[in-house]
Amino acid sequence: MNLKENERIDDLGCNNLKIIQNKNWFCFGIDSVLLVDFAKNIKENSTILDLGTGTGIIPILLSGKINIKKAVGIEIQENVADMAKRSVELNNLQNKIEIICSNILNLNNNFFIEKGLENKFDVIITNPPYKKKGEGVINEKEEKLISRHEITADLEDFIKVSSNLLKDKGEFYIVHRPERLVDILDLMRKYKIEPKLMRMVCSNYNKPPKLVLIKGIRNAKPFLKIENNLYIYDEKNNYTEEIKKIYNS
Repeated sequence: MNLKENERIDDLGCNNLKIIQNKNWFCFGIDSVLLVDFAKNIKENSTILDLGTGTGIIPILLSGKINIKKAVGIEIQENVADMAKRSVELNNLQNKIEIICSNILNLNNNFFIEKGLENKFDVIITNPPYKKKGEGVINEKEEKLISRHEITADLEDFIKVSSNLLKDKGEFYIVHRPERLVDILDLMRKYKIEPKLMRMVCSNYNKPPKLVLIKGIRNAKPFLKIENNLYIYDEKNNYTEEIKKIYNS
């Protein structure tokens, strides 16, 4: 595998899976790992759509945890999508995972039919940009800017597209910031994705939540279960046993 400038290959520690990352771009973080673990009960042979796949970390990790039928990762940045495609090839997953370079706003049923893919998905999973356009520190590099800020599509776009492309009773998984929780739940209801499971993620026992994991089901009846908080570090600033278990799995 020929690497490009500033690229490296990282071992994911799961079924000998590896991923290519560029140290100057946006590398995947613990939020993607926790989202995959949160979605680990996806049924086998599911068709999965990852909106804003970035490095391809989510479909690649999912392929090591469950027997998926097909996963499609959508990435708007051509250079990042190319890197994700090469990671798929590195792991010999071309028959399971397809990376498509496109804006999620272009996605509809015909988009996938024209590519010979199913036009409705069993599962849609996403780790979208957290910051609204113009909020927070603006990164100099375009790759980081698009990954962290709602430049090319906003939260409503991600949820609306997910609703349009999910099968009836299909599952939706998202990781985001707690300060956007009201917006997320409101938009999910607006587009007929009923919130069913939620978990807050805290840095340690003395810190407020920094992430929220949410599962929704399209056209489901109302009932929300809230799981116990997930803590990343213990009082000695070491990974908690649950985080160790997640990484070791």
